[in-house]
Amino acid sequence: MEGPQNLKPKPYESSKKSQLTLIIIIVLFHTVGLIGLVMPSLRPIFLQLVPWHILLMLIVIIASHRPSDYRILLFALLIFIIGYGAEWIGVHKSWLFGNYGYGTTLGLQFYDIPLIIGVNWFLLIYSAGVLMQQLRIRSVFARVITAAFTLVLVDLLIEPVAIKLDYWHWTDNIIPLSNYAGWFLLSALMLFVFEKFNFKKQSVVAPVFLLIQVVFFAVLRLIII
Repeated sequence: MEGPQNLKPKPYESSKKSQLTLIIIIVLFHTVGLIGLVMPSLRPIFLQLVPWHILLMLIVIIASHRPSDYRILLFALLIFIIGYGAEWIGVHKSWLFGNYGYGTTLGLQFYDIPLIIGVNWFLLIYSAGVLMQQLRIRSVFARVITAAFTLVLVDLLIEPVAIKLDYWHWTDNIIPLSNYAGWFLLSALMLFVFEKFNFKKQSVVAPVFLLIQVVFFAVLRLIII
């Protein structure tokens, strides 16, 4: 059985107080965003804030990592490129995920792909990867497969909300099975990259972010779908 070098618990890079502050920011901004999105009168305003919310979460996750470890920035850039590239192929070639296109909610687009989508892929991959290490799963293969499957479940939860809020849309409003197969394969690839970067220390903030995302979209699905 193969295990990561960082399975043994190690002290956080930042103080527990700093970690708690970052977790409070995640919970607070998701709570405010949730309230804004479930209220029809406020929804148009809060939809415009979605890209900025994702950018704030990027800052929070990066801040939770060891400041001197430049590899987190290299990893983020690489996942951004892979994620954006995959979305370009998906939208313009209808490969990987199926026939879909993006709406206006995710903000500034380049070749019909929101730039923020690469950031979102990083947040999901990083958080799922760290979660698997926090769970002390010893096998790299098991961590990658379990995390990829977890992200498919997250996508199952997100899809109806994303369509309703004009994140993206599917031809004939039918979500193909290829979308989930594509999510699994792409996630597994990027999670493998995560493992190869071999970060020395990880943070509890990232798994909390993933959990809050699940709660956030679960509540939205119950209320607005």
